[in-house]
Amino acid sequence: MTHDVNPQAADDNEPTDAASGAESFDPATFDPATFDPETVSAEDSELAAEVLDFWAATRQYAGMAKASIVVGQTVSETVPPQAWSFGDEPELAERLLDAVLAGDKTATSSALWDYDAEGAPLPVVGELSILLDGENHPRALIRTTSVETVTFDEVDEDFAAAEGEDDRTLESWRTGHEAYFRRNLPEGREFSADMPVVCERFELLYPRL
Repeated sequence: MTHDVNPQAADDNEPTDAASGAESFDPATFDPATFDPETVSAEDSELAAEVLDFWAATRQYAGMAKASIVVGQTVSETVPPQAWSFGDEPELAERLLDAVLAGDKTATSSALWDYDAEGAPLPVVGELSILLDGENHPRALIRTTSVETVTFDEVDEDFAAAEGEDDRTLESWRTGHEAYFRRNLPEGREFSADMPVVCERFELLYPRL
């Protein structure tokens, strides 16, 4: 339904693991540019390594393999794109990922207020993302194809169908997303029909259908 925002930003106030003294690590906020495997648990480091391995195996689908052969690997090729999962719970993340892999889901939407609260940049056309499953394992590589901010009540039937959820009607989209936004909006924000929604469309690069 809606994915986590600012997935690559480092958090200087990240809580620590009381037992080990290591930082609490969330793969959905993994920043490969600053990641230090010595600061997290062995299990979390293993999951972070999965993202790196997944990118090494799939970046060819983003059209990067040929360039690296000619001029060598660039920083943009070796550092994975942002990695995130859909929704606010593992079951929802799994269900929506399955819809992407089946070709039914080619769009996602988020409250603009989430980006504002996190100080996160909006998605841009051409941006790559690695999708995680409900257990934070990398499963798919996508590329953003369009981004538009509209009010909640301006989302149309075509976009609702592209989100690939429930019966893919605008009525079910509104029902499900209103419930989701009411659960997850930042403090001080309340759902309304004119709240701004970031509507993002994407294409699945890997695995290919």
